[in-house]
Amino acid sequence: MTGSGPQATELAELRRLMEERTADLQRVKAEYDNYRKRVRRDRLAVREIAVANVLRALLPVLDAVDRACAHEPLTPGLKDIADSLSEQLGSLGVTSFGEVGDPFDPACHDALAHHSSPDRDHLVCSAVLRPGYRLGEHLLRPAHVEVTGPAPPARNAHGAEPGVRPSTDGGAPPFPIARG
Repeated sequence: MTGSGPQATELAELRRLMEERTADLQRVKAEYDNYRKRVRRDRLAVREIAVANVLRALLPVLDAVDRACAHEPLTPGLKDIADSLSEQLGSLGVTSFGEVGDPFDPACHDALAHHSSPDRDHLVCSAVLRPGYRLGEHLLRPAHVEVTGPAPPARNAHGAEPGVRPSTDGGAPPFPIARG
C-alpha cells in the first residue's frame, strides 16, 4: 500500500482543516488582544476624566484658600491647609499658570479687560484675576486675565470690524465680506 488513494485525500483534508482552525484561532487571539488593549485604554481615559472632574470641583476650594491666605493673617492651621492642598494637587500633576507678562493665549486665557498701549505689538497679560490650572496637558480651567496690547481694530459706523458685514437678522453673528 502506497497510501496514495483515499488515505492521502483524507490526510490532505485533515491538514486543510487544521490550517483553517489554526488561522481562526490566530484571528480570535488577535481580536482578543486588541479588545484587551482597547479596554485598558478606555479605562485609563475614564479614570483621567474622573480625576479631572474631581479636580475641577476642588478648584473653588483652592481659590477660597488662596484668598484667605492673601487677606487673612496666616495662622499655622491655615498655612498647613494651604500647603497640604497645594502639595496634594501637585502630586496629582495639577499645575497653575497665568503670570503677569505672559503672552496672551486665547486657548488658555480668558481676557476680561483690554488696555490699549501703543508701545505693545502683541497682547500680554497685565494682571491675573484668577489663575488657570492644568492637569498634565489638559486644561482644567483657563486663567482670567487683563491684557495690554495694541488697540483693537477700528470699527466702522455700524460698530463692526472692517471687512465684516453686520448681521441683518438681529441676532446671528456677522459674516466676512468676500473680497475679490
